[in-house]
Amino acid sequence: MEEKVLMEAKGEDGQLQLLEDRVRIIKVGITIGGRLVKDIFIKDISSILFVKAGLMTVGYIQFNFNGMTQGSIWTGAYDVRTVSFTRRQEPAFEKIKEAIEEKIRSNEKVETKTPDLDQLEKLAELKEKGIITEEEFNAKKKQILGL
Repeated sequence: MEEKVLMEAKGEDGQLQLLEDRVRIIKVGITIGGRLVKDIFIKDISSILFVKAGLMTVGYIQFNFNGMTQGSIWTGAYDVRTVSFTRRQEPAFEKIKEAIEEKIRSNEKVETKTPDLDQLEKLAELKEKGIITEEEFNAKKKQILGL
């Protein structure tokens, strides 16, 4: 099944695609086959390095994940985490970076809310079974929700 590409930016040494749950980097000309594809799940991205293009230099976007550290543009051509771009291509990369960061923030919000909801559901079950009183339920609910 073909995955839906939400956004795409084409750079000097490859392209960047935003899918629903991942970023796909397609590099050209760095392998014998001529094409390398790297998928990075949004939930695994720890940071994004974005360097703007200059008058005489290319800019680049680099994704760090699972403890990988930042590199430099000099390793970028061979780095599957990095795509370089010109000043003309830069606006498309800025837009896709913003969309990725929004997805990261959305994932963080979901992850932080889930334990609270789980705790409240378990607490409600205890109240329904008569194990805790209404007052105990309300006090603990306020504590969980930080009220």
